[in-house]
Amino acid sequence: MQAFTDARDAGTPDEIWLTEHPPVYTLGLAGRREHLRRDAGIPVIKVDRGGQVTYHGPGQVVAYLLLDLRRARLGVRDMVRAIEAAVVQFLDSQGISAYGRPDAPGVYVRRGDVESKIAALGLKVRNGCTYHGLALNVAMTWYPSGHRPVRLSRARGDAAGDFGVDLDVEAAGAILAPILARRLARTRP
Repeated sequence: MQAFTDARDAGTPDEIWLTEHPPVYTLGLAGRREHLRRDAGIPVIKVDRGGQVTYHGPGQVVAYLLLDLRRARLGVRDMVRAIEAAVVQFLDSQGISAYGRPDAPGVYVRRGDVESKIAALGLKVRNGCTYHGLALNVAMTWYPSGHRPVRLSRARGDAAGDFGVDLDVEAAGAILAPILARRLARTRP
């Protein structure tokens, strides 16, 4: 991502990269190792995106968003809202009601009085271009992260807080990527 961003010029097309990581914790610029709630033997990597601690692992769609904000005449806040709206649209297509919060980037769901996070978001802007992106919990195994207790949900599964959607990571990514592309294109003047 960094090499791609550093090599960009005004004509480099924007890209969305989809992946599924092996278990890893990433510490954003504000993250500290002591924010991890337990040592689960999972690697911890310091990264240059915003935010605190995020777990990535099997069962999670990670979308890296490599966009030229200057060319798009798009602000970071507008981009964050567009990414959240794309995830909300994807989840709505799967029968899951979700929402973004202005005070906490990401996408959230609610069951009764219990709110939980279903997608995390963290970006880096360098030379007017973004990298990093979002992580959507599709069918991942749970690991605690962050310095504040945050409940997590996933689209697939049958545990409390899960929504029983019958998609694997690859299928979820195939549906999500074009929604992201359309939403991000819509935010451009």
